[in-house]
Amino acid sequence: MKLNWERETDVMVLSSSEESLIKVVRTLPPDEARKVLVWAQRLADLGSGRPVEWSDSWSDDDLREATLASLERFERQEREER
Repeated sequence: MKLNWERETDVMVLSSSEESLIKVVRTLPPDEARKVLVWAQRLADLGSGRPVEWSDSWSDDDLREATLASLERFERQEREER
């Protein structure tokens, strides 16, 4: 889903989780809020239109996978900076 902030005629129905996130973003300074919105757009682009499975908790497998991916990315960035 592309985020389009210029069209005021679209109406989007948000879940309670999404509403909560928007409230938090609105409390941020403008530059920080922009960073969060850019990050959200990048995530949406990565999803390629696939539905998101929302969950309030992560399984042990999810945590292991995320940790491994983060470590691999960190190590790759470290190598590239040398």
